[in-house]
Amino acid sequence: MLIPIGFLIVAFSVFGGFVLAGGNLGPLYQPTEILMICGAAVGAFIASNNGKAIKATLRTASRLKRTTRYDKSTYMELMALQYKILSKMRREGMLGIERDIDEPESSPLFMEHPKILSDPMIMGFMTDYLRLIVSGSMDPMELDELMLHEIEAFEHEAHIPADALGKVGDALPAFGIVAAVMGVVKALSAADAGPDEMGVMIAHALVGTFLGILLAYGFVNPLSSRIERQVGEAVKMLQCIRVTLLASLNGCAPQVAVEFGRKALHSSERPSFNELEDHVRDTKSGLNEL
Repeated sequence: MLIPIGFLIVAFSVFGGFVLAGGNLGPLYQPTEILMICGAAVGAFIASNNGKAIKATLRTASRLKRTTRYDKSTYMELMALQYKILSKMRREGMLGIERDIDEPESSPLFMEHPKILSDPMIMGFMTDYLRLIVSGSMDPMELDELMLHEIEAFEHEAHIPADALGKVGDALPAFGIVAAVMGVVKALSAADAGPDEMGVMIAHALVGTFLGILLAYGFVNPLSSRIERQVGEAVKMLQCIRVTLLASLNGCAPQVAVEFGRKALHSSERPSFNELEDHVRDTKSGLNEL
């Protein structure tokens, strides 16, 4: 929802201000200029990326519809789930959660947290490392190194769409200048045109520069920045899981391990100590009832 709101504010501010200043929107509609600028941008995007990068960029469209993919409530759910898993491991041993992580869709622990269960990134990362912990074949330092490598690889891959869009956004003002220059060439080639007609053609040519800059800094580059923010949120989620699992592996009690995960969050999503303690206490009560 924030994306269309932002775009509406950009459009209203630019075109509304132009109208209030006495301008006429008619001359700004130049289909040929739009074709040259947008067509060149699409062509440059295709030429500068491989098929994998193009598909990854197109897939981000569905993710951009979400305003807060990982908010405070999601982190609370994650930490409650991790507390349950670590408590079961502490109570029943490592093998006590083997069935839960092998078939999470039918596990009562995971089914109580559908928001986490429906996220393939979280589930894949968490269950993979829980399996390694259950196997007992890796020490904490090796596991930490492996987690860091996977998070780094995920971050690099997830930044590809943002980088691709960012480069297109940086090129748009130049394509606008190209369209404007071509419009000026057309105007100057009309030697028999009068001053009034020449002025109109020059004005139409300058629309290209305007459109290139507006599309770049008002629309494309903000989308690139939005993708980067979402990548940061996803990486922070993985870091929260990593810190919690490592704390448990190093001998911390489940409630203390979850506190480690809380400390890894940004202040805007981080619950307070009392909020987390109350949430964990409710979770603990639910476990006792089971």
